[in-house]
Amino acid sequence: MRRGIAATALVAGLALAATACGGGDGGGSNQESGGELSGTVTFWDTSNDAEKATYKALAEGFTKKHPKVTVKYVNVPFGDANAKFKNAAGGNSGAPDVMRTEVAWVADFANLGYLAPLEGTPALDKTDDYLPQAAGSTTFNGKTYAVPQVTDSLGLFYNKRLLKEAGVKVPATFAELKESAKKIKEKTGATALYLRGDDPYWFLPYLYGEGGDMVDARDKVVEIDDESGVKAFATMKDLVDSKAAITDATDGQENQLKALKDGTVAMAIDGPWDIEGARAGKEFKTGDNLGVAPVPGGSAAQGSPQGGWNLSVYAGSANLKASYEFVKYMSSAEVQRLTTEKLSLLPTRKSVYEMPSVKDNEMVRFFKPAVDKAVQRPWIAEGNSLFEPIKVQMNKVLTGSSTPEQAAKATGDAYRKILKDYK
Repeated sequence: MRRGIAATALVAGLALAATACGGGDGGGSNQESGGELSGTVTFWDTSNDAEKATYKALAEGFTKKHPKVTVKYVNVPFGDANAKFKNAAGGNSGAPDVMRTEVAWVADFANLGYLAPLEGTPALDKTDDYLPQAAGSTTFNGKTYAVPQVTDSLGLFYNKRLLKEAGVKVPATFAELKESAKKIKEKTGATALYLRGDDPYWFLPYLYGEGGDMVDARDKVVEIDDESGVKAFATMKDLVDSKAAITDATDGQENQLKALKDGTVAMAIDGPWDIEGARAGKEFKTGDNLGVAPVPGGSAAQGSPQGGWNLSVYAGSANLKASYEFVKYMSSAEVQRLTTEKLSLLPTRKSVYEMPSVKDNEMVRFFKPAVDKAVQRPWIAEGNSLFEPIKVQMNKVLTGSSTPEQAAKATGDAYRKILKDYK
C-alpha cells in the first residue's frame, strides 16, 4: 500500500532533501539578532494519517540549518485541533509555538489575541510569490497572522473503470449524476455517489452550485436562507432519496474513502488531502484508474469552496525568533515542492507551479483549475461558527425530520444570532 511505503526510507529521503533546502534562500527576510537560533519549536500538525510522516520529516529537516533548535513535532487530529489550541492558548499553558491552521481558523484565533502578527518578521518571505486566493485567509483587521502552506478545493473523485463499464460520462451537474446512477448500479453494482452528510463543508458545492453563499460579509447580509439555500438542501435530499447516493451521518471521512477505494461507489466529492489515501485502495493501486473532475453544478455554475492550510505563530511563544524562521522554512518554495512530490498537495507559491515535478503532477493539473475558480469563504472571526448550523440542518433534512425550506430558514435564523449586525 502506498500509505505504508517504507516509512524509514521516506523520512530519511525527506530529511536529506530538507537539508538541501535549509529554510529557503533567505532573500528579503529580516534576520534574527543575538546570534544563532536555539531552543525548542513545538509544531502542531493537523495533517491526516497518509500525510503526517512526510510533514514530520520536513519539519525536523529545519534542524539541519539550525542545529541548536529542537523541533518537537506533534500530530493533532483535525477534529480536535481547534478546541485544543483554544484551550491551551486561553489557559496560557501547553500551546504550540507554531500551528498548522485551517484557513477559517485564522481570523477566529487572531480575534481572540492568540496569534502573533507577522509583519516585519522572517515568516513573511517573498510574499509576492503567494497565490492571491491562498493569501486571502491570512489577514485579519489589516494585519497578517499566517502564511499559506497548501491550498485546496473540492473535486469529484471518480472510478474510471466503473464509469466506462456503465457507459456514462463524468457528470457536469448533479442532475446528470442522478441520471447516470441507474446505469452505474445496473452495470457495475456500485452506487453512483458517496454523499458526505456529516460535514457541513461538503454542503458548500451544492450551495455554490445554485449561485448562493452563506453570507455577504461586505454588506453584512445573511444569504443562506434564500432560494439557493433551499435548492442546495433539496438537491442533497433528492440524491439520497433516489438512491443515486449513499450517506452517513457519522464517520463520513473514513466511510467515504473506504467506499471509493473498494469500488462500492463510483464517485465521491473530496479534496487533494485524500489522493494518497485513495491510491492505497485496491481500485487505484495500479494504473491510472483514479480520475478527478470539477464538482458537479446545480442550476448555476459549478462552484467549490476555497480551502487550505496556513501556518501561524502562537502569540505567547517563548521562542518567537525560531518560530518565525520555522514558518519561513515550512512555507518556502523548496519545501512546498517536496510536499507536492510526496503528497500531490497544491502549493501556495506561484513559482512552485513552474517547477517540472509539480507542473507534471497529474493531480495538480486536475485541481489547480478548481482552485483558481474556487469561491472565497467569508474570512470573518465568526466564519468557523457558521458551519455548525448547517451540520444540524443537513442531518435533519437527510433523515426526513425537516424540509429544505425549514432547514434554510433555521440556518439563516442561527446566523443572525451569531452575526448580530447582519440583516
